[in-house]
Amino acid sequence: MSAALILFAYAGLLAFAAPGLLSRGGWTARAPRLGIIAWQMAAFSLLVSAALIGFALVVPTVQVSADLANLFRACVMALRDQYATPGGAAAAAVGAVLALAVLARAAWCVTVSLAGALHGRARHRDVLTLVGVPAAHLGAVVVDSDEPAVHCLPGRRRRIVVTTGALRLLDDRQLAAALAHERAHLDQRHDLVLAWSGGLARAFPRVRLFTRAHAETVRLVELLADDVAARSADRLTLAEALLTLAGSRTPAAALGAGGSTAAERVRRLITPYPPLGHLRTALTSTGVAALLALPLLGLATPMAAAAHLHYCPPGTVAAAPTAR
Repeated sequence: MSAALILFAYAGLLAFAAPGLLSRGGWTARAPRLGIIAWQMAAFSLLVSAALIGFALVVPTVQVSADLANLFRACVMALRDQYATPGGAAAAAVGAVLALAVLARAAWCVTVSLAGALHGRARHRDVLTLVGVPAAHLGAVVVDSDEPAVHCLPGRRRRIVVTTGALRLLDDRQLAAALAHERAHLDQRHDLVLAWSGGLARAFPRVRLFTRAHAETVRLVELLADDVAARSADRLTLAEALLTLAGSRTPAAALGAGGSTAAERVRRLITPYPPLGHLRTALTSTGVAALLALPLLGLATPMAAAAHLHYCPPGTVAAAPTAR
């Protein structure tokens, strides 16, 4: 079987099976950091697989230098046979277009996602300069609004924004817990993770793994920020703050303590989930690592097979693809 077929089978299995497997049992709520990594690695593995399918189709038509010794010619032919595809030049052309299109589309949409977020935050900061009042004791900017809200603007000129409505309704402990939640978002740069997953979801909206990975990442970064905040604040106090802020609207370029996930987060804070456990954490981490390694193994399998042929001398496989 050619490398392209191996990668195609892997990509298809990953695209259809990964969302269900990663969602099974609700384990990500018990280990949100590991859950974020797992969803992102699954999406990245699918993206890499799609690109490598194209590169694998191109391999059979790559020209080999005529200056190589005759000793290597049989090895080169073995490699070409292992990677060979029935379509020949036509398949190689399709592969080149596929690989470049996948990578270009992903890069463009992730860049647009990042640029849009940066532009939105810049405009929001400009507004804060006009209407906000710095509160050094809070490490935040206070905005006059009856709506209780606490949110943050990530980036180099990061800000935490608190409305006067939130100051009226939250006591000191609840406010401290909400601020700790926002600082967790800023310190761990959750905006970059969301820009990446959102860019892939925008690039390939019909691929369920990408759209589901983004939705799960949006949920899990909030759970992770809650866990970080709970290290310095009582969990029930944080839950009370979330109930107060649950109905607040968060600007598109910001990350907020309230939002649509507040109900799940309150339940989770009131009744904490048991830890994932060392064994299951180790097994899940191994599976996440495999997601990154499997596409590369799929591409390398034909090369390894050629290396074991009788007429392919050891150490010559790596030298064979040298371009003219």
